[in-house]
Amino acid sequence: MKIAIVTGASSGMGREFVHQLEYFYRGLDEIWVVARRRERLEELKQEVRTPLRIFDGDLTKKKVYRGIEETLTDLKPDIRMLVNGAGFGKSGRVEDLVQKERKAQTEMVTLNCRSLTRMTLLCLPYFTKGSRIINLASAAAFCPQPGFAVYAATKAYVLSFSRSLGAEMKDRGIIVTAVCPGPVDTEFFQTSGEVSSPLKKLTMASAPKVVHQALKDSRAGKAVSVYGIPMKAVRILTGILPCSLILKAEELFTK
Repeated sequence: MKIAIVTGASSGMGREFVHQLEYFYRGLDEIWVVARRRERLEELKQEVRTPLRIFDGDLTKKKVYRGIEETLTDLKPDIRMLVNGAGFGKSGRVEDLVQKERKAQTEMVTLNCRSLTRMTLLCLPYFTKGSRIINLASAAAFCPQPGFAVYAATKAYVLSFSRSLGAEMKDRGIIVTAVCPGPVDTEFFQTSGEVSSPLKKLTMASAPKVVHQALKDSRAGKAVSVYGIPMKAVRILTGILPCSLILKAEELFTK
């Protein structure tokens, strides 16, 4: 039984991965979708041809993992792809968010880092040669971001974890790709806060294009997928310029 697993499948990039995966892997028997909003997953079930197996639950809680683990143990599928798409962000100064979003800051770490890691470890025994892992990171992973500090830090973890895991999995023929887009036009900003930066508005990308590029880069065996010339330039510059200079530039752009 060949399957793909997508977390965060009820909206945004995760949902778009489900739509495109059945064309990327035409031999899939099922796609397992994981998210809190079951009604969204039921709607998605009607939009794709590949059968979906729904696991509704909060990835920051233990219950949903038990259901997935029990099903994996029972069916022993061949996981051709795992897409860790669940995550969220909250913009604002850390000190300001303490007053109104204290819990959200720690939940970002839990979902974006711990849950992604837990899901990956749960699935590792079921990967075979040619299997792929796609982890949704962000261009925010390339450098610290005042005003988005915790989110950027969590995505730096995702990028580092993905690259290290990819190196470890090379002998097994398993590809790990970290997807690092800039701002993407999804429901993400309803949670994080509306986009106010002219630069972010100018570089906003569409989810279908970012996902298509991510799947192409995964197929090509790339460790990092970056969509668009602006974000590719950001990646190069953050690798060259000192962090202190980048932070000063960010401060100017956000004023």
